[in-house]
Amino acid sequence: VSVNPPRKGLGAEVVAGLGALGAPRVVYVSCNPASLARDVAGLVEHGYQVEAVTPVDLFPHTRHVETVLVLARA
Repeated sequence: VSVNPPRKGLGAEVVAGLGALGAPRVVYVSCNPASLARDVAGLVEHGYQVEAVTPVDLFPHTRHVETVLVLARA
């Protein structure tokens, strides 16, 4: 499963839905580190663990960075 939510993140209902879905991997693309951290904490509570994190500088010379994070079912 891959997700690329808006800045506000996935929200608790979507995180719970992903947890219930039980996909073996979730690839999360984020433009907001705060909502990414919140959503990943929720996914960890649903049995996922962080497998890889890659920052992607799509906007050089700015403070903006995209993050690609891979979670695997523990």
